[in-house]
Amino acid sequence: MQPLRLYVDAQFTSPYAMSVFVSLHEKGLAFDTRTLDLDAAQQQAKDYTELSVTQRVPTLLDGDFALSESSAITEYLEQVYPGTPVYPADPRQRARARQVQAWLRSDLLPIRQERSTLVVFYGAKMPPLSPVAQAAAHKLLSAAQALLAGNPAYLFGEWSIADVDLAVMLNRLILNGDEVPAELVAYAERQWQRPSVQAWVNLQRPAL
Repeated sequence: MQPLRLYVDAQFTSPYAMSVFVSLHEKGLAFDTRTLDLDAAQQQAKDYTELSVTQRVPTLLDGDFALSESSAITEYLEQVYPGTPVYPADPRQRARARQVQAWLRSDLLPIRQERSTLVVFYGAKMPPLSPVAQAAAHKLLSAAQALLAGNPAYLFGEWSIADVDLAVMLNRLILNGDEVPAELVAYAERQWQRPSVQAWVNLQRPAL
């Protein structure tokens, strides 16, 4: 049986590629990784655009089936390879996990702009947040505190892929040295020590 193939960015800094990579590891699925240099626009090459109509990473290839967009991929993996779940079993909790993922991907743009994942994976340091980014950070931290009221280990009782996605967003601030409540720092550190997450964090990255 042909292993799954995951296309990711060459610097291994995409939080969306990371989310799928971690899900594949959690599920114990055999896969190989192919990298694309986004700065060189390799995602626009003809052979890749035939796989990914969105011309983005990540893209998963499962036999002759190709799928892009990280949330779509993790949901596909959950349905087709259900052995080890990466979403909560309860339908309402699963819906809330997807809500968290959708929110993190569609909102908080000023944080993503002013705290790129170069902070998270390359140790870059960025200037102080602008007022609009400070407002986004306040929104993020307030929502995270509400979601994690009582300081549970995970968002929804047991670990889910939404925990990784939230930890990445928090680490944009934490690893830059921005002020983050101690309980959220501890939460992000807990997610970061998960073996599947460490497998991504410890990938060999090219020099900038």
